[in-house]
Amino acid sequence: MEILNYNDEHKDFRKKLVAFLEKEVTPNADKWEEEHIVPKSVWKKMGENGFLCPCLEPEYGGIGGDFLYSVIVAEEMLKTRQSGLMASLHSDVVVPYIHSYGSDETKKKYLPKCASGECITAVAMTEPDAGSDISSIKTTAKEEGDFIIIDGSKTFISNGINCDIVIVAACDPLVKDPYQALSLYIVDDGTPGFKRGKQLMKMGFHSQDTSELFFNNCKIPKSNRLGDKGMGFYMLMEKLQQERLVCSIGAVAAAEYILNETITYCKNTKTKSGKPLSKFQATQFAIVEMVTEIKAGRIFLEKLIADHIEGNNVVIETSMAKYWTTQKAKEIGYRCLDLWGQDAMVEKCPVVRAWRDVRILSIFAGTNEIMKGIAAKFMGL
Repeated sequence: MEILNYNDEHKDFRKKLVAFLEKEVTPNADKWEEEHIVPKSVWKKMGENGFLCPCLEPEYGGIGGDFLYSVIVAEEMLKTRQSGLMASLHSDVVVPYIHSYGSDETKKKYLPKCASGECITAVAMTEPDAGSDISSIKTTAKEEGDFIIIDGSKTFISNGINCDIVIVAACDPLVKDPYQALSLYIVDDGTPGFKRGKQLMKMGFHSQDTSELFFNNCKIPKSNRLGDKGMGFYMLMEKLQQERLVCSIGAVAAAEYILNETITYCKNTKTKSGKPLSKFQATQFAIVEMVTEIKAGRIFLEKLIADHIEGNNVVIETSMAKYWTTQKAKEIGYRCLDLWGQDAMVEKCPVVRAWRDVRILSIFAGTNEIMKGIAAKFMGL
């Protein structure tokens, strides 16, 4: 019995997406990795073909799909050997803040462009001294009449170079309680006082543009605040379930990709005796163990996806899944490198790039230690 029920529309969407990625994305993956960025024109092509923000209503440029469309995009993107075209971050992490908390005017202004790829989004929470602990955010937002003045800096911001808008988490300095002081604001590219820092060169995710962002007397209209003042922390908490679920989807898909590549390699690579690597007991045991772990993770993940689609609160389970699946993706990547042996020393080995890329999964969207702490808290431990 299938846990997730993909209908004909879902299957057709996947076929069209796969064909698009094979033509427009995968052939350019190596070039984008070398250049450390993806052309903005590719984002527009994704949007033009309906692969961005598929869950948005048609009135906002989406196809009105359910979350399974987002699952399909996340899974297929992981097979393209590049990380820069972070469609899931844009469609399923950032845009939902605008969709859920933006005014009608704000939604009409931004969402159609987000769906078309004209507007690439980013979310800026992390600071030099504030990572997983949102209450430590130092960036300020002061009210001056009908405007908000933002001052501060952010770091490790995905889509930081390409973004056309960024959702900024900032605090009212007059409110002492950090959880009551936090609000979310939309800052447009080109706003005076908003500057991008250098692009960060990372261990993995080479084609993904990650940068520092600086706000110096950055003046935006008060209408660019999402939702009510002081509700930023609660908005973030409400949306983090989906963000961490998306991260888990990526982790499981990455582990599956790495292992599939490794199994093919072991079947086709022969030792001096002429015997394929896959015929050795040690190789067989290693592969069986990893397949078992991935299948267990896949079943757990799909149950959570089904619960999420039904609107159930699965904060505890999603936190568990985020830490477990991302940890397993790292372990499987490392173990598969051993099976590749000396062939894993060269960059052309597909597992090498994938192994570098999965390393970040246990860190962003809340570190795995934070995930365990959340689960422990809700369990009353």
